[in-house]
Formats: sequence, structure tokens, C-alpha cells
Amino acid sequence: MPPLPVDMHSHLLPLLDDGARSWEESLRLIQAFHAWGYQKVIVTPHIHPDFYPNTPEDIQTRLAEWSTFLNEHRIPLRIEAAAEYFLSEHVSDLLAQNKPLLTFGHRYVLFEISHLQEPLSLKEFIFKATTLGYQLVLAHPERYEFLSEEKLDDLRHRGVTLQINTMSLVGYYGKFAQKRAEYLIDRGYVSWLATDCHHVEHLPILEKARQSNYYRKALSLPLLNHSLL
Repeated sequence: MPPLPVDMHSHLLPLLDDGARSWEESLRLIQAFHAWGYQKVIVTPHIHPDFYPNTPEDIQTRLAEWSTFLNEHRIPLRIEAAAEYFLSEHVSDLLAQNKPLLTFGHRYVLFEISHLQEPLSLKEFIFKATTLGYQLVLAHPERYEFLSEEKLDDLRHRGVTLQINTMSLVGYYGKFAQKRAEYLIDRGYVSWLATDCHHVEHLPILEKARQSNYYRKALSLPLLNHSLL
């Protein structure tokens, strides 16, 4: 089965969040992605007002610097940047002010939510964002234990597509996340498969996950990663 051509969720852009901790580490990571057969990598630094108050300008500036750095090392991959937005008052304010969000592909916006409880503003955020023409992608839904199967169905019916993390398939985030990821693959609910890679310690885990039966099963789905080339 051919490899995925595009990874659309990672933290390889150096020194912006809890991802790559140096330029050298980002180089090792992107070299591994090239060896795995990726043709394009879309990096998605966190935008979280309390921990990583990045702006689109910060991310685009670092992307330009990183692109120059990778060209100097003759890395043939195409690279782009979006963001992983944490659902908060900050992102709701951006939508209310109609300030543009960092997107990838056909106005896709990657977002995550609290791991502790369902945000009260989730449905309002979905309505407002989709009204403005954004297509929402929920990052790693398998990791949110409070999201029941019924709630995941509701999100999909509201137009939210689901992205699971490759490392979930070998239990990296715990048994619950692994079983939920398997359930989503079995039901054909997965629209995106991504690494969510942060650092070099993730590389052997990703390599193991790529050999798993459920990784191969996920690749047989009509994943939207292919639409991003």
C-alpha cells in the first residue's frame, strides 16, 4: 500500500511550542519524514493563549526561516504551515472579529479541545467557524475520554472531520485512545491520519505504529490527506 503523501499535523517547526527543540532536531525529524515517503509536511504549531501565544505572523516568519534552513540541507520535501488552535475565548474572539485563521488545503482549520471536559462553547464555535466558510478538523478525538461515540457522531453530522494520531494505534496515549482510534477506523469515521510528531523520541514509536495492522487499515480509507498535494 502506498505511503501517505502528506502529513498535516506535526510540531516540527523549531522553537515555537513543545515541538522541535532545536534546528538540528527539526532537521532529523524532517529527514525521517522524507525517508517514510512523505512529499509534503504541513506543520501546525500550537496557538494557545496561556502556553503558546503564537500568531500567524510568528508562524509564517519561522516557516520562512525554516524553509531556508532546509533548502541549505537539500531537503526535497514541500513544507507549509497552519496551526493547531486550542478552543478558547481567544479563538472565539478571532472569529467574532472575523480575523483570518491559519488554514491548510481548502480552508481547513485544525483545532483541539481540553482533555478534561467538553468545552461549553464547542457547538457555538463549530457553527460560527463553518458559517465563515472554515472546514473544521478535530485533532486526536480518540484522546478525549468524555467524547462518547454519540457525541463523535454529532460532531461529524455538524461537519467536523476527525484526525487520529498514528501513535494512538500502538497505545502511546493509553489503552482508551488506542481502542477508540481502532473503533473510528473500523467505522470508517477517520478523515485524516497524522503523526502529531513533536520530537525525536517519537520517531521509533511512529515507526512501530506504521507497521501495525490498524495503520494499514487506516490507509485503506478515503483519507483526505491525499487531497492536499
